[in-house]
Amino acid sequence: MNNTWIILGATSSMARAFARAVSDRGDGVLLCGRDMADLKASAVDCAARGAPIAEALAFDARDPKSFQPIIDRALREDGQLHVSVFVGSMPPQDAVDADPSLIAGVVTDSYTGPATFLQRIAPELEARGGATVVGVGSVAGDRGRIGNYVYGSAKAGFHTYLSGLRNRLTRAGGHVVTVKPGFSDTAMTWGLEGMFLVASPEKIAEDILRAVDKKKDVLYTPFFWRYIMGIIKAIPERVFKKLSV
Repeated sequence: MNNTWIILGATSSMARAFARAVSDRGDGVLLCGRDMADLKASAVDCAARGAPIAEALAFDARDPKSFQPIIDRALREDGQLHVSVFVGSMPPQDAVDADPSLIAGVVTDSYTGPATFLQRIAPELEARGGATVVGVGSVAGDRGRIGNYVYGSAKAGFHTYLSGLRNRLTRAGGHVVTVKPGFSDTAMTWGLEGMFLVASPEKIAEDILRAVDKKKDVLYTPFFWRYIMGIIKAIPERVFKKLSV
């Protein structure tokens, strides 16, 4: 069966690595984002790697009018449709503190925009059966931290949405993988202080594909973040609120 991946936020380094990986498998890709020149260059690369379909499509999480043309284009393909979401924005917390109006954009980019897209395409995924949705959240969504709690709260909401969508699509033979990366070498994290145990986009893409194949529900990547976050979540609130982590 032919497989076609809708990749939202396809200009991120993590998404680009994932697109290359599925193209190497012979899957088609619809690369969706705002920078069309970048997307078209990635489409050429994916086609050279073996993707039978490699197209650039305009997507903006803050513009719902951009959603339906992507869905309509995807539905023209036979076989199985899959969706991967690599969308999000994380302005520095001090910038949000100075200008709380930034919160709306963070929540739209990191949660409500992608969730709205997935909600619109969910009936089509159910109808075809066997679809996989990869939703990239963050370990920041596991607990509110002083350095990025606005971004973390948006990703926490996205995690909960993905859990419900997983419950829904499982009944139609589909699956949803919630991905919680730790620190990764991406444009979003460039220049941030306190970065450690940084993973490459290629390593994260490899872990995601392995989780897809194994139908894992939740993936921490690299794996040790499951244990790091387990410790952080276990710290009592009366202690945690005094920490600077």
